[in-house]
Amino acid sequence: MSKKVFVGLSGGVDSSVAAALLVEQGYEVVGVYMKNWSKDLPGFPCPWKEDYQDAKRVAVQLGIEFRMFDFEKEYFEKVVDYMLDGFRSGITPNPDIMCNQEIKFKLFLDVALEQGADMIATGHYAKVITKIQTKTDTNSEITKSLDTRVKPLTDGENVILNLLGVAKDDNKDQTYFLYRVTEAALGKTLFPLGDYTKPEVRELAKKFGLVTAAKKESMGICFVGKVGIKEFLQQYVTTAPGPIIDDKGKIIGEHDGAIFYTTGQRHGLNVGGGLPYYVVGKDMDKNEVYVTADIDDIRLWSKDFVINSAHWINDAPQNTDDLKVRTRHRATPLSVVAIKKLDNGNWHISLDEEVRALTAGQSAVFYQDGVCLGGGIII
Repeated sequence: MSKKVFVGLSGGVDSSVAAALLVEQGYEVVGVYMKNWSKDLPGFPCPWKEDYQDAKRVAVQLGIEFRMFDFEKEYFEKVVDYMLDGFRSGITPNPDIMCNQEIKFKLFLDVALEQGADMIATGHYAKVITKIQTKTDTNSEITKSLDTRVKPLTDGENVILNLLGVAKDDNKDQTYFLYRVTEAALGKTLFPLGDYTKPEVRELAKKFGLVTAAKKESMGICFVGKVGIKEFLQQYVTTAPGPIIDDKGKIIGEHDGAIFYTTGQRHGLNVGGGLPYYVVGKDMDKNEVYVTADIDDIRLWSKDFVINSAHWINDAPQNTDDLKVRTRHRATPLSVVAIKKLDNGNWHISLDEEVRALTAGQSAVFYQDGVCLGGGIII
């Protein structure tokens, strides 16, 4: 009997192709549209109805059952409130990471399993790597090939490990947004696009004749639509103008709310004077934003930083051999020279080179040998 897979159909080309590939591979596929947001914002209509219809059309094309899961209440409580609380406190949270943690790979997974699914699937560019670890004679080849990131086993004990592997397409790899997924969830998840590039996925969509083949990439906040963070925040937070202060203590402009600014930001300051200025800090209580025109300002560069709320998919890094970290999605991976757990549960990280504009609230995600180990929140 073939496994029943509930695939998240967003109405985009990636999830459409993921579903088509699963059908082609012989799975019993059920398409599911997650209704996480349906509210229109001023000037930014929510595209959920169009996306829902596109997802439904794909399901009809593929001849698969189609359902809708309404997660709006949970999405606001778990993702939107998290984002709003973070911005109000002066940090810059990542709602897409929280959506994956709380909605797609927790709530969606739980409901799918309750409704008879064996597994779930999404259109993320990532891989699940399954390994069997066995403790045998220390000289055997299988022991030599064991993953060093997992805890020792007793003699003869076997454990199936589900690792989060990076996608074939480096440019589209989405493991940065998936690092808070659990090992147990990975064991119930398929990523059909992990071995394809985006151009190859577009070609597959054409081959399958999918109605979403030419649909453009979605932008903006996860599920909300083509709306920027600033425009979204303006609907939920109260702000007031305040001073923009340079590194000499001089007021050089006025901002429209300190909450909207983040470390390293250059655009949108409107301070004039011809020089490019960079945000180096802010005081939420005083409603002040601090900037510098010196790109070499020490406040813009770091070789050491600390993370909290660490989440390791299998186990924390055991060594720094080929250990890399990304401090933003698509940022160049940086070599880690030291990583240490502190007494308070946070982790201290040292890099071999300086990184610009580390931002509190964003995530640092660690990689080793093509595997995403997990990460934490920069503080």
